Amino acid sequence: MQFDTTSFRARYRAGIKPGYNAWLHGGFVLLFGTLCIGFLLTRITNPSLWEWLTVPLALIFYNWGEYQIHKNLGHVKHRFSKLFYQRHTGDHHSFFAYGQMNFETPKDWRVIFFPAWLIVIFATINLTAFWALSQWNTNVAALFCATLLMGYLAYEIMHACEHLPAQHPLSQLPWVRGMRRLHELHHARELMHNFNFNVVFPLWDWLYGTLYTDNPNSKDDQPMTRMQHHVDIPRAPDHLLAYLATPTRWHEWHHYRVAIQGPKGTLGAGERFEYSSERAGYLLWDVLDYRPGQRWVAQARGKYGLMMHVTYDCTPLGTGSRFTRTVEYRFDHPIGRLANRLFVRKRLEQDSADLLKNLGAVAEQRIPASQVSERDT
Repeated sequence: MQFDTTSFRARYRAGIKPGYNAWLHGGFVLLFGTLCIGFLLTRITNPSLWEWLTVPLALIFYNWGEYQIHKNLGHVKHRFSKLFYQRHTGDHHSFFAYGQMNFETPKDWRVIFFPAWLIVIFATINLTAFWALSQWNTNVAALFCATLLMGYLAYEIMHACEHLPAQHPLSQLPWVRGMRRLHELHHARELMHNFNFNVVFPLWDWLYGTLYTDNPNSKDDQPMTRMQHHVDIPRAPDHLLAYLATPTRWHEWHHYRVAIQGPKGTLGAGERFEYSSERAGYLLWDVLDYRPGQRWVAQARGKYGLMMHVTYDCTPLGTGSRFTRTVEYRFDHPIGRLANRLFVRKRLEQDSADLLKNLGAVAEQRIPASQVSERDT
């Protein structure tokens, strides 16, 4: 069922206190943060070249922290960070959804900006860190802490820009336009817990393989790794393929734990489901073709630019069927390609063989000979 973003927006807006002032909210965050940065910058005296290196290192550190907090606190519910999770996943991702990313009134800034008190806490932590680090080197301490505060303000500004209308002049700036698109993809409900966590610069999304773009075919000239296995099963092709093309039943014949979110029953072309396992991690699947009793084709995307194409073929064989599973995949990310050469290909080859071996052992128990191919309810 599709989430009703319009109704949530109406309820959220109705709950905003009449005294809320969006300009005061945003202005306080920017002014307070700028004043703290200014104070830290006045502590710097004739910095050396190696001390200036603190700035890029602090930016990398901040970018990593942004990624980790967004991914592991904003999208994973913990008792100690329940309020942050509720405000981010519960409110922000319900207010803004893929295709409905624009704020409409200044009061909508309340669900874009962090609470005003958070900049006070963040600044207090940084000023305390400055005092501690300055016992060693005042210039390094000031540059490090000022850069972290600049990162915080950059996050607030860029995030606000990513919720501007597409025709706004700021949205047309090349970097804003690119990050805005990545952030919109992050707001797709099937992607938000797994992809595009960086908001200002996607460094750690790239390094961790969680960068998701809407141009998956940009490297179609890259060769695919291909593997194929088959098994003979004493069940009619239409019955067998209907069972195999029901992802919510994959756990019955997979030899490792899998979790599926999506429609029940045999899935046809155009349908989508989500897959998680201890082996492949998270995959987003789209069914491309289903011909009852003959062929089922699906395509998946995962971390490190993984593109996977799976074909299930069933052909009559006496009173049963020969099932052939063909897997073709590639990694668009260099880390993924390296991992494939070192160990992924070998592991997938073994997993594919084990899957069919396990299917041969359970199919007769799970698929009654008289079963009629129909959609589960």
